[in-house]
Amino acid sequence: MGGCSGLADSALQITFLGTSSGVPTRSRNVSSIALRLPQRAETWLFDCGEGTQHQIIRSDLKISQITRIFVTHMHGDHIYGLMGLLASCGLAGNPSRIDVYGPPKLDDYLKACGRYSQTHFSYPIKVHTVKPGVVFEDEEFTVSCAPLTHRVPAFGYRVEEKDKPGRFDVDRAVAMGIPPGPIYGQLKRGEAVTLPDGRCINGADLCGERQSGRKFAYCTDTIYCENSVELAREADVLVHEATFAHQDAELAYQRLHSTSTMAAQVALMAQAKQLIMTHFSPRYAPGNAIGLNDLLAEAQAIFPNTLMAYDFFTHEIPRHSAEVFATT
Repeated sequence: MGGCSGLADSALQITFLGTSSGVPTRSRNVSSIALRLPQRAETWLFDCGEGTQHQIIRSDLKISQITRIFVTHMHGDHIYGLMGLLASCGLAGNPSRIDVYGPPKLDDYLKACGRYSQTHFSYPIKVHTVKPGVVFEDEEFTVSCAPLTHRVPAFGYRVEEKDKPGRFDVDRAVAMGIPPGPIYGQLKRGEAVTLPDGRCINGADLCGERQSGRKFAYCTDTIYCENSVELAREADVLVHEATFAHQDAELAYQRLHSTSTMAAQVALMAQAKQLIMTHFSPRYAPGNAIGLNDLLAEAQAIFPNTLMAYDFFTHEIPRHSAEVFATT
């Protein structure tokens, strides 16, 4: 099982809390993924199927650090765990606020759950009905969404970290006789500064190479569609559903889900760096004619840098995308 110990402050970490489609199995729970932001002591969830809070308890994640939950669509295997988790969050540390993002009717669903179960939250919850485009932005991240192609309104999400200036060379600044103080802040931002002695210093000359922000895309449930490709454009990691094997493509078209080869085609067309498949049909359990290793082989034939998720699988995206690696 992947753990959080030793995670660098600048790393982003994805933990899969459920990788089965439709129903849980002995080894796979239904859909949920956690994106951990250690530099902020925050965790963002994507989907929250039944039993998600139990999966969190079994992981190294902390319920008290959940601040945002992004829901793709209203099917039960993606939302049945949401109300229970929100109720538990209040008991696990009384968060100041949790923001929940999702399709139309999500707010009505949560209000009905609260009304009929007589659940009263001890902290504020804000439900945001998403529309295509940016759904959240702050000084570090932008989260956007786009509609996917499924039987009910469904959205995929893209998380983009904003570029960061390179490391400021303090020793060099001191050697140049630049007095410390607010000037250092300006130089760190790459600004040009005129010193009291008349010298003009370009802050960019004292900073290392600018660090590109990382990109993460999450696409489920959907059949192959152009919006998935756009969400995944040059992503460091694309998490995409792969409910069916290629030979079961007819089922995929009927149910508007993806095959392993469709997921790989999205990654290829988007020029993503890494594909991680999830949301597998229980029909490919061990002992059946087609197994999950077959789905992996199908995808890797199209997009070699493909991994297959399992519950509690952890994947880290370090600051430099060339150093992306997985831990198990």
